[in-house]
Amino acid sequence: MSLFLAEKGPGFTVGRKLEKLGYKGIDSAELLFSDYRIAADRLIGGEEGRGLQQALGGLELGRINVAARGVGVAQAALDEAVAYSQLRKTFSNPICEHQAIQLKLGDMATEVAAARLLVAHAAAAYDRGERCDMEAGMAKLFASEAAVKISLEAMRIHGGYGYSKEFTVERLYRDAPLLVIGEGTNELQRIIIARQLIARNRV
Repeated sequence: MSLFLAEKGPGFTVGRKLEKLGYKGIDSAELLFSDYRIAADRLIGGEEGRGLQQALGGLELGRINVAARGVGVAQAALDEAVAYSQLRKTFSNPICEHQAIQLKLGDMATEVAAARLLVAHAAAAYDRGERCDMEAGMAKLFASEAAVKISLEAMRIHGGYGYSKEFTVERLYRDAPLLVIGEGTNELQRIIIARQLIARNRV
């Protein structure tokens, strides 16, 4: 397998745009190739047969990137929930004074902090040039799951308003699920983590 940098031209067209649940700011579309010819100098890396290694080589960084995005979505959802819980009142008191809401906020804040530390740990290993597929997998797994969970909890704290497009949490709730799929599903991350755990702790 080899990778090439392909530019639009005869035989290469962009098909229909794909409508997505979230991530509306980034277009997704079909790419159509028919009798497409590409010059040999468009080979990425200058060496044939390195395509798979090149693609796999970007996965660690890609997973750290997805994990960081997970932290961003989770933090944004937490921020929205903390602010709204102070503004929304029931029985003349802000809902942030209710123990049920405090329990949610406490868990959400803890998970955001833990996700951020896992991302920092994986990124530091990557920057040192160390193999970090397990660390990247852990960060991606935890941070993306936290984004899904925390965006849902933020929506619940907002009540009915959280389901309307007037509030940011609705968009965060739609954006979060892509993170558990992209750069390898979270089921795959669990397998990678387990395999590396065994490989690094042979008895």
